[in-house]
Amino acid sequence: DGSTIDWLLSGDPAVRWQTMQSLADRAPSTVKRERSKVARQGWGARLLAEQGSDGRWGDGLYSPKWTSTTYTLLLLERLGLPDANRAAAEGTLLLVDAGLAEHGGITFWPSRPEGEACVTGMVLKLTSRFLPHHDARDRIVAHLTDRQLPDGGWNCQDVNGATHSSLHTTITVLEGLAAARRVGSDGCDRLMTAGNEFLFAHHLYRSHTTGEVISPAMTRFSFPPRWWFDVLRGLDYLQSIDAPHDPRLEDPIALLQRKRSKDGRWKLQNRHSGLTYFEMEKVGKPSRINTLRAGRVLRWWERVAPV
Repeated sequence: DGSTIDWLLSGDPAVRWQTMQSLADRAPSTVKRERSKVARQGWGARLLAEQGSDGRWGDGLYSPKWTSTTYTLLLLERLGLPDANRAAAEGTLLLVDAGLAEHGGITFWPSRPEGEACVTGMVLKLTSRFLPHHDARDRIVAHLTDRQLPDGGWNCQDVNGATHSSLHTTITVLEGLAAARRVGSDGCDRLMTAGNEFLFAHHLYRSHTTGEVISPAMTRFSFPPRWWFDVLRGLDYLQSIDAPHDPRLEDPIALLQRKRSKDGRWKLQNRHSGLTYFEMEKVGKPSRINTLRAGRVLRWWERVAPV
């Protein structure tokens, strides 16, 4: 409703531009102008200011969590930092140069020469956004093609014998593939179709054999999600690719609707422990970023629902 939209538009530029685009139907020029503020004001500007002279954040590539280069760039990407940002391109290039193996996977650890599927998906997303013309992107997609499991998803423990995919790894890879597809990588559609089916088969958060909730944590909405899967993250990915209606999503959509407070807002329900540069929102309090995400999910669901 109007009061909720006004509340969202009074928040950080990262919330404002996405609200204008997804919920308020503002003109593209207005959205672009507001989005440009992410690099100059609020959360985005504060994160960019933490970049070191060597181009890294937190003096590390993947750790410490969550102040390292990888996780800071992932958060900036979620906030909508403009694609052409030079600081983000510099940091992403460091990740590619340090982590890209000959086979196309990403690894920052000598003990994991085969590449880590979850981290590979993360770097694919960042490369697609901030280094869209780098040839690493298609090499990474080819590697993830080889790592896809028969059930359609991915699991970072596949190299240790895992044969059933992980929702955590699968959503991270799918987000990376979606970003790669938007900038022209071939082969993503087939991979994403199978990966989406893995999500649907689990109703996003249930065992495909027993129907039981896989983990209560998946029903608590966090931001940023880091590497964890939760229902809102899964639904927000599906709306971002404009996925068609699937009746198996009625269960998670109902869960999302039950989480809505009487004031029409959604709370920040969880925070993943670790180092942070600053607190964006308080756990247990109404969350602009979660309300924005939930609102655009429900808008998409209403549009794709069968008549």
